[in-house]
Amino acid sequence: MSTRCWLIRHGEPAEEARGRCYGSWDIGLSEQGQLQMGYASRYLRDEPIAAIYASPQRRAWDSARLLAGGRTCSCEAAPDLREIDFGDFEGRTYDEIATCYPDLYRQWMETPTLVQFPNGESFSAMRTRVVAEFARIRAGHGGQTVAIVTHSGPIRILVAWALQMPDQGLFRIAQDYGALNLMAWNENTPIVQLLNYSRGRPT
Repeated sequence: MSTRCWLIRHGEPAEEARGRCYGSWDIGLSEQGQLQMGYASRYLRDEPIAAIYASPQRRAWDSARLLAGGRTCSCEAAPDLREIDFGDFEGRTYDEIATCYPDLYRQWMETPTLVQFPNGESFSAMRTRVVAEFARIRAGHGGQTVAIVTHSGPIRILVAWALQMPDQGLFRIAQDYGALNLMAWNENTPIVQLLNYSRGRPT
């Protein structure tokens, strides 16, 4: 039996995140975000999910708890699935960042995977921890179906890893709030079977 992994982006975050840079900034879900995760949970209701793993950041953890509602499987925090730490950019508006860090902001917009965020993290550091945690989860669930609830950054990293995409193509992978992605294995080869799918998204 093939190992299967649902990669699920958290629901829409609370209003205070709008227009601001947030990675490690710990904010919860909006009402819309809760609805989105309700749709995701109903879509997966017949899936034999053996375990749910989630970033411990509130928007992902709360999403995972909504997904776990009514299930008997475990729901475990996986800190290495957290979003990138933008350091000094966290909580600031993009206009503020562009004004205070014009050169770094330009680099971020042009080559986002090459930036070291001040007092934060680099893309390469995030990729290393995310891929390693994903490998650990997969190794512990051979032949089972698991769900990972995390952020757009880690999901894009894992999809790009599976497809052997270069870093510069990472942001061509769309990831909407509450989106579902499915990865399975043909022996040791990862196969992306579903990408950025949502059902019944409220308008």
